[in-house]
Amino acid sequence: MSVQLATRVDDYEAERFRETARLLGTTPSDAMRMFIAAFNAHGGFPFEVRLSEPKVEAFASEQEAAGFSDRLAMRMMNDAW
Repeated sequence: MSVQLATRVDDYEAERFRETARLLGTTPSDAMRMFIAAFNAHGGFPFEVRLSEPKVEAFASEQEAAGFSDRLAMRMMNDAW
C-alpha cells in the first residue's frame, strides 16, 4: 500500500525543482521518493542543516576567552583518551 504526500511551494521553487529533476534524468515524484528514502536511512536529513548565519557573541573579556579556550582544550584532550 502507498500513500500520497503533498506540500505547497511557491511557483518559482516548483519550476526550479521540476527543471532540476529533468536535468538529472528523473521526475519530481522520483526525486521526492529518493529524498524520503535517504531521510529515513539517515534517521533525519541526509545533509547538514544549519542557520545560514550563525549568531556569534563576543566574549566579555580576554580572561573569559582564555578560560573558554582552556576548558575546550581540556575537554578535547579528555575526549582523545
